[in-house]
Amino acid sequence: MSKIRVRYAPSPTGHLHIGNARTALFNYLFARHNDGEFIIRIEDTDLKRNIEDGEKSQLENLAWLGIDWDESPENPGEYGPYRQSERREIYQPLIDQLLASNLAYKCYCTPEELEAEREAQRARGEMPHYGGKCANLTPEQQAEKEAQGLEPVVRFRVPRNTSFAFDDMVKGEISFESDNVGGDFVIQKRDGMPTYNFAVAVDDHFMKITHVLRGDDHIANTPKQLMIYDAFGWTRPTFGHMTLIINSETGKKLSKRDESILQFIEQYRELGYLPEAMFNFITLLGWSPVGEDEIFSQEELVKLFDTKRLSKSPAAFDAKKLEWVNNHYIKAMDLDKLTELCLPFLIKAGKVEENPTPERKDWVKRVISLYQPQMSYTAEITEVSNLFFEEHPVLDDAAKAVLAEEDVPTVLKAFKAQLEAMETVDAANVLAAIKAVQKETGVKGKKLWMPIRVAVSGVTHGPELPETVELLGKEKALAHLNQVM
Repeated sequence: MSKIRVRYAPSPTGHLHIGNARTALFNYLFARHNDGEFIIRIEDTDLKRNIEDGEKSQLENLAWLGIDWDESPENPGEYGPYRQSERREIYQPLIDQLLASNLAYKCYCTPEELEAEREAQRARGEMPHYGGKCANLTPEQQAEKEAQGLEPVVRFRVPRNTSFAFDDMVKGEISFESDNVGGDFVIQKRDGMPTYNFAVAVDDHFMKITHVLRGDDHIANTPKQLMIYDAFGWTRPTFGHMTLIINSETGKKLSKRDESILQFIEQYRELGYLPEAMFNFITLLGWSPVGEDEIFSQEELVKLFDTKRLSKSPAAFDAKKLEWVNNHYIKAMDLDKLTELCLPFLIKAGKVEENPTPERKDWVKRVISLYQPQMSYTAEITEVSNLFFEEHPVLDDAAKAVLAEEDVPTVLKAFKAQLEAMETVDAANVLAAIKAVQKETGVKGKKLWMPIRVAVSGVTHGPELPETVELLGKEKALAHLNQVM
């Protein structure tokens, strides 16, 4: 068997979407598991839709996820160029070959004529398709069209009454009838650029791609690509179409217009999600290992990856599940590293100065350590740690209700006295002080701890109370107490 070669072929028309990241990731895992090669190819023939830095964004976000590749525009191998816009000299002789063998023809129909044809077909209850108006033009008729200044496209002649079948790695046997693909399809646009279905088949052949793993929204493209392979007598690659990713809340296909879910890798990077968590989470969207485990290192996933475990059912994107996975990695992270990731968010929010002193940075690290067990993503630190950076906490209704209870004045007065008398404010002394308040007042449990927590921190839920008081410091803790007493 020849060496496995797979590719991820993004268009530089936008940033790296979760669905595209999964396609890249599955191809990467498949290649690495089988000691194969993973290639990045840029499909940039849609010049009008390409955006500035689109290619750079794709590659930077793939690298951030932890994916590496063997060949790309910046790391070319022997099968380049790796941008479709630079491969026109490869495509044109092949298009000329199809024209010469009458497997393709020039079509001079204008966009207005094509739309009128589609409207008439819809009115008759037919599926829109190209009717073949230019399929049999004589050389004289073609010359007449060109004399009128009409720029042609090139269409591929779709074989009639022919079945095109392939054994899909995920879905099994799939078959298409040629009469249902919408008529003779365009393989070269008026500007001379090849269309997707032609270029992708040519590129996969000449780059010796052995397996094509992609989303199942590409299934309808497959028969057209098979026709190109067969027209040239090329060996087909093995295809595998992964199921859709759906919104777990709505059950609908993940759409870029769905604003209820962040859908681009860059957005998760900006929020401080960890690349290893994203790698882990995305891998489990439509693939599952044997067993119940859900947390894996990249090395483990490479070792375990088996295309037979690709799901036939849609993959549910669950934002809460992603938070859980990311929290697992945050909890396991070295505190110094976590501090370095959190600090820029605190600086940007104006909570910490641009160049904190070593003492100030150490204090910030201790604050971060309080929230490490609960943090879902590092940008969250600016919100959850507010009490350490605001002069006077703003109490919500739940906090006000706690402070309205009967024993609260007695408890807070006793705790304030303990705090004022304390020479060293640390967690151990604060805990001892709370126990002393319990002994003095007879109040215990939630009725003891909750009023002190709310009075000192302004919130009903938070990190351990003794550690909170220690990091707030005596002066600030007393100021918060005085505010509510």
